[in-house]
Amino acid sequence: MTDVETAARRFVADVWNGNREESAHELVGPGCPGLGGAGPEATLAWHRERRAAFPDLRYKIVDLVATGNRVAVRWRAAGTQAGQFGPVPPTGQVVSYSGATFLRFDDAGRIVDVWSCNELFQLLQQLGVEMLPPLGGVTGPGA
Repeated sequence: MTDVETAARRFVADVWNGNREESAHELVGPGCPGLGGAGPEATLAWHRERRAAFPDLRYKIVDLVATGNRVAVRWRAAGTQAGQFGPVPPTGQVVSYSGATFLRFDDAGRIVDVWSCNELFQLLQQLGVEMLPPLGGVTGPGA
């Protein structure tokens, strides 16, 4: 296992699942983008917000690929909505969704860039959110 692979697995275990904020300060570089800023505190802000909505949210690594200073993590998450999630009030609904996160590490082994994509639409559907097109049909370029 490479150093970046070990660090990525620790990031998921400690920060995403374990709520170990001290690990974020060890693993995340000062310039890494996050919620409203950069660095470990911005990364933690995102996770605090998500845990406020889904306190029991757990991530499982489905696949992980590491090469050079980059790691790709395909994951599956599940949790119960017990708090406000954006405009959605608490539902008590258990949700499950997937995504992928791409991490880039600096020479010191700290995460300096994070890019994620996930099935947010599927998560919202599980919470009972209806997605309706705007009234009047499609507008904009090419319409």
